[in-house]
Amino acid sequence: MSHRTLSERFKSNYPQLQPLWIGLFIDILGFYIIIPLLPSIRDTFNTNDVMMGILVSINAIISLISAPIWGRLSDKFGRKYTLFTAESGTCLAFLILSLSNSLELLFISRVIDGIFGGNFPITKAIITDRVPPKDRSIQMTNFGVVHTLAGVIAPGLSGFLSYIPIFGPNYPVALPGLCAAGLSLFTMIITLFYIEESWVKTERIKLKQENENNKNPKINNSKDIRYVLTQYTFHTISFMLYVGPLSLFSESILGLDKLGTIIMLEISGISRAIVRYKFFKITMVKLGERKMAKFGLFILVLCFISIGFLGLLYPEAWVFIIIMVLISYGVSCSRGLLISKSTKTVTPDKMGLLNGYTTTIDSSAQALGPSLGPFLYLINPLLYGFSMAAFASGAFLMEYKTIIPLIDKIKNEKKE
Repeated sequence: MSHRTLSERFKSNYPQLQPLWIGLFIDILGFYIIIPLLPSIRDTFNTNDVMMGILVSINAIISLISAPIWGRLSDKFGRKYTLFTAESGTCLAFLILSLSNSLELLFISRVIDGIFGGNFPITKAIITDRVPPKDRSIQMTNFGVVHTLAGVIAPGLSGFLSYIPIFGPNYPVALPGLCAAGLSLFTMIITLFYIEESWVKTERIKLKQENENNKNPKINNSKDIRYVLTQYTFHTISFMLYVGPLSLFSESILGLDKLGTIIMLEISGISRAIVRYKFFKITMVKLGERKMAKFGLFILVLCFISIGFLGLLYPEAWVFIIIMVLISYGVSCSRGLLISKSTKTVTPDKMGLLNGYTTTIDSSAQALGPSLGPFLYLINPLLYGFSMAAFASGAFLMEYKTIIPLIDKIKNEKKE
């Protein structure tokens, strides 16, 4: 593939995805608003870092079951209204969160959010429906863009809102929770009025009939699917071990207070945004997708090892910010490409289910990371860093096997 062709792909315009990105950004922003407040929640309810990790994880544990179900529902009934239903549950969960004056209510809100955790698999399915394979990897990296932008805005917004105790000190996330609920309501409006159905009934019926007449219906059961999902699992566990306990690590290991943590997250978010927009396209054009994924995964291995030595020998916030920026760059270079690779191993009628599986992997890692991370770094920061690096190394080494996309297999079978 020539550099010129790849550059043109960056200019590909998919205006039908713009409302989807807006809705996804707001949804992620609502989640990120809560993360910097974990130390305050811990102190208000007189608990510990491990319990806060479980509080974050419980949502993901429930999503282990719910995400594939939402994906399958979107395959069967279409994407739009399935997504709207999932977003409605998220809005309800944030409302309960805002009214929580006990640890029990906080857990209930997280459980409800996990039950309705269909936003990500359905969003991925819509993107896959709308974007052809040649541009899909670039569009999937926009998940990283959305996360980066949310990471820039959320800490400052969260810090500002947390200093306005509208219900009193026993409601530590009242205003941030209401803000998140309002943002979720806005995503519902966007979905209802601005997102078009990408998997219409006529297409569902047509592909179902084609599969019934297909002489080789087991093509979706390829071993390549298991391989790419295993690789994605290694990558996601390493990433969630890092990002899950981030604010708690900043306070417990780096010694920052709530304001210091918020400022650090804000600075790193802005820096990550600059790096993402300045260097991502250049790297893609220079290296191509395959080499870029390897490069990004290798950066993550080195950075995670560095976090271990940082926490043990030199726990300085400014050094950690540099590492955070490099990690963001490594994730931008690899995560979207891994997601895109998985979507090329199934046919469209299984896309929602596949993205449900990748979301289950995300949920498993989100359950593991926030609870296991504090346990590891409180024992020894070096153990924490090397644990992240071990999973990241698995993903990096697996990138050296070539996976033939399903679309190429189908073409070859037709030729035969």
